[in-house]
Amino acid sequence: MTKLTIVANIIAKADKIELVKSELLKLIDITRAEEGCINYDLHQDNENPAHFLFFENWTSRELWQKHMGNKHLADYMAATEGSVEQFTLNEMTQIA
Repeated sequence: MTKLTIVANIIAKADKIELVKSELLKLIDITRAEEGCINYDLHQDNENPAHFLFFENWTSRELWQKHMGNKHLADYMAATEGSVEQFTLNEMTQIA
């Protein structure tokens, strides 16, 4: 089993920063309690408050994919529909 690192960048629309932030914060405790979650850390850019970054580590890609199908993520997507300018996600493997 190979550990999976996820780097997710979320750019909120300028007038939706607080909404997106509050919805992202709702994901923290429930996700950290999920099977396979090693860490699930949310960051906000110091220069651009609309830019949020999740740095996550999972014990396996399968458990991360299970996380991606959970209701709390669907709830986040519904609550922030039309509020996110850009979203990018990278699946990564630590090499050193």
